[in-house]
Amino acid sequence: MAASCVTKVELTISCENLLDMDVGSKSDPLCVLLMNTSGNQWFEVDRTERVKNCLNPKFAKKFVVDYYFEVVQKLRFSVYDIDNKTVDLSDDDFLGEFECSLGQIVSSSKLTRPLVLKNKKPAGKGTITISAEEIKDNRVVNFEAEARKLDKKVECYDYDNDGSHDLIGIFETNMKRLQEASRIKRNRKRKIIRTLESEYTFLDYIMGGCQLNFTVGIDFTGSNGDPRSPDSLHYISPQGVNEYLSAIWSVGLVVQDYDSDKMFPAFGFGAQIPPSWQVSHEFPLNFNPANPFCAGVEGVVEAYRMCLPQVKLYGPTNFAPIINHMARFAQQALQQNTASQYYVLLIITDGVITDMDQTRGAIVAASRLPMSIIIVGVGKADFTDMEILDGDDGRLRSVTGEPAVRDIVQFVPFRKFQNAPREMLAQCVLAELPQQVTSYFRYINLSPPHEPKQS
Repeated sequence: MAASCVTKVELTISCENLLDMDVGSKSDPLCVLLMNTSGNQWFEVDRTERVKNCLNPKFAKKFVVDYYFEVVQKLRFSVYDIDNKTVDLSDDDFLGEFECSLGQIVSSSKLTRPLVLKNKKPAGKGTITISAEEIKDNRVVNFEAEARKLDKKVECYDYDNDGSHDLIGIFETNMKRLQEASRIKRNRKRKIIRTLESEYTFLDYIMGGCQLNFTVGIDFTGSNGDPRSPDSLHYISPQGVNEYLSAIWSVGLVVQDYDSDKMFPAFGFGAQIPPSWQVSHEFPLNFNPANPFCAGVEGVVEAYRMCLPQVKLYGPTNFAPIINHMARFAQQALQQNTASQYYVLLIITDGVITDMDQTRGAIVAASRLPMSIIIVGVGKADFTDMEILDGDDGRLRSVTGEPAVRDIVQFVPFRKFQNAPREMLAQCVLAELPQQVTSYFRYINLSPPHEPKQS
């Protein structure tokens, strides 16, 4: 699994029209930031300075937090009127609070929302504005090297399109030595350092207006078992859960923060559907081909619950149709002249793929498009083929030998996380997505729709 995509984000806070709690003067506000990443435990991250006699403060102190794409990082901004020098806030007047996720903030870049009291009623006309900015050094060094008899440390390869790169040699150095050597050799024909350029980061694309379009594909094949039986993978427990629903919630709650309209297409495959009872491998869960969209993760869950008793589980387990369905939309996005759209397909399945050759071809073709595929395997089936699609052990190829231009598939077995907190599944399957997004847009040399703020 790829290393987690973590970076520092700086949050700037301002408020307007705060409640005036002081007699003879105005409130002296201070903002406290709390974070929650699991369960119900909140911890304090930091607090701003106190601004005296001000109902429209622009706090000078900024909050700096670690940002993880694959984690739902809940934030609570609480504003207090500070009338003493103690750290304890229990004896200070509460002016209002606002809760959201860090994902919501970075996908908006700037967010203004009303403050509410502890009872969730409006805190007068008070509002809070949160601006996000990535703290980074995203410069990339491009250099030309000419060397003889060097210690073999830096690896140089002869590039091949099929991924079988040949090692040429190795040497070791550092940035300072390269820059010094480049200055020394400035009068010679070649320079060691050619350019020092900036590359867009994942947050540059997100804050610059790139939308992640989320689609769900659910396995309705007969190997899941009769949904009315407690042994079925589609059986919904009295607590209202099963492995399919857990996967939808886990992944969907993270990705939805990066889609402005939060309308998600949801499809099933491998079932006989009414009224003809023909087997379909890409039917909308709401049975509306003209509008397969569901409102948020809750809408996907509701569509799944409504669909389940209306279809007959059948087979076989074919992935290619639903991958190709999404690829058609991603293909249209190639007409974009900025990095405005990227597609994420979540497939949840219980069994062995029966159209492996077609699926491999579909994934290889999709590797040239702005899309990624997440596969969650539920149940106890043999998922060896899924590991092949993942491509972590070697570049995926179609049956004709054509290689994928990049790795776009991430597979995990659900049962590996069955006894772990729900957010752990999302952390695993989404960890590679930021790199997949940036690698694609760099591959076709697209910039964000608008330039993000520079720190």
